[in-house]
Amino acid sequence: MITPLPVDAAAAFYVVHLPEPDDFAFWRATARTLVQCAVPPDRIAWVEPGGTGDLFAEGQRQLPEPPGDAPQVRASKPFIQAAETAICHSDSARFALLYRLLWRHQTNSRVLEDRTDTDVRRLDELARTVRRDKHKMRAFVRFRAVEDADGEERFVAWFEPEHHILRSNAAFFVNRFTNMRWAILTPRGSLHWDGAVLAEGPPAQRSDAPDGDPTEDLWRRYYASTFNPARLKIGAMLKEMPRKYWKNMPETALILELVAGAQAREAAMVEAGTLEFDERPQTLSAIDQAIHACRKCPIGELDNQAVMGEGPQDAALMIVGEQPGDQEDQQGRPFVGPAGQVLDVHLQQAGIDRAATYVTNAVKHFKFVNRGKRRLHQTPTAKEIDICRWWIEGERQIVQPKLILAMGASAARGMLGKTVSVSKARGMPHQLDDGSELWITAHPSYLLRLDGAARAEQERLFQADLVAVARRVAELIG
Repeated sequence: MITPLPVDAAAAFYVVHLPEPDDFAFWRATARTLVQCAVPPDRIAWVEPGGTGDLFAEGQRQLPEPPGDAPQVRASKPFIQAAETAICHSDSARFALLYRLLWRHQTNSRVLEDRTDTDVRRLDELARTVRRDKHKMRAFVRFRAVEDADGEERFVAWFEPEHHILRSNAAFFVNRFTNMRWAILTPRGSLHWDGAVLAEGPPAQRSDAPDGDPTEDLWRRYYASTFNPARLKIGAMLKEMPRKYWKNMPETALILELVAGAQAREAAMVEAGTLEFDERPQTLSAIDQAIHACRKCPIGELDNQAVMGEGPQDAALMIVGEQPGDQEDQQGRPFVGPAGQVLDVHLQQAGIDRAATYVTNAVKHFKFVNRGKRRLHQTPTAKEIDICRWWIEGERQIVQPKLILAMGASAARGMLGKTVSVSKARGMPHQLDDGSELWITAHPSYLLRLDGAARAEQERLFQADLVAVARRVAELIG
């Protein structure tokens, strides 16, 4: 239903009532008509079921047909895919955002390529959040067996999604549990599968679902027997399995005890100096001890010392360089040599407080070749960087930064696991698997190797990257 307010026809204000909060087909058809009728974004209010936009409506009439010479509405495939996902978000402003981007598509078909654009970033954020919520539902739904009035077994699960993902996730559960009779109950609606037909039902309450069944004791014993404390990563576990889901999962009652045992075992191994490198430490101090004993690549066999990252454990920004240099190796601290001095100057100009930043390197030992009394820097190989990813990933899981700035191709490979072109990848966010953002720029040592106009231009680009990072970190921490 589309309701125009009684204002001048040339500037009519339309209130669009959506039949369902995740009805992409209706939104798409309506948005196409509005664009063809040249209705700008600021003249539309999108109202989902239960909204209050109709308080402004007086009377109802259909939107007029687009003129015969109305141009075709343009929308790129990436936009359609992202919009179809983002519309499942619970943010009431999502419809206006999607229409605004569709409107902009008509004059700029490449609008989504500007990753620094506020609307584009918001669309990415909505779509990413919805995908994550869908993944959580698939991972954490736990069915319990119940007996129907007719004596047949049925399985019921309770889940509390954050967004309108029930319908878009239905096909997954039908395909996964085709031979079961099941129901998934949520506060936003319910799904019921009888083995042949999928039906939607009304919202439910937690009390409508069973609390447990006899098979859960068997499941808990199985979970405890397969729990491997040597592979435990607490930070990653809590990101992938947030505590809010625990109350509906029978195995989570065991987690605290299993985690406590794993931490005690790790502490004993660190104390005894027998920590195996396939057991990643769970604290920064333990990683510091472990990297000093690491000899997994030839760099660790050189006459050098490992250099651990430094900074707050809860830093919102992590800066990753290539490897320690000569001065860093001697002092045992990252970025204290000439490149570090260049970095400090630009951080200050960009308004970034180094003391509030976690600074580290992708490779933990200084790789060099002796030339007389001098030790000349050598670039680490891809294999050496990949081996050292074990440690940088450990730091990342503990610090849990919202944004990571990788300086140079080696640092970028350390974060992505593949080599990328700094000139092509810089100045835009790259999403990592834990939800954090990766930004890529040049290494400050690169600036030291230039002079004249070339250096001035690269310093300008480097400073612009840091300013963009500072702005984005401020947005992420609110």
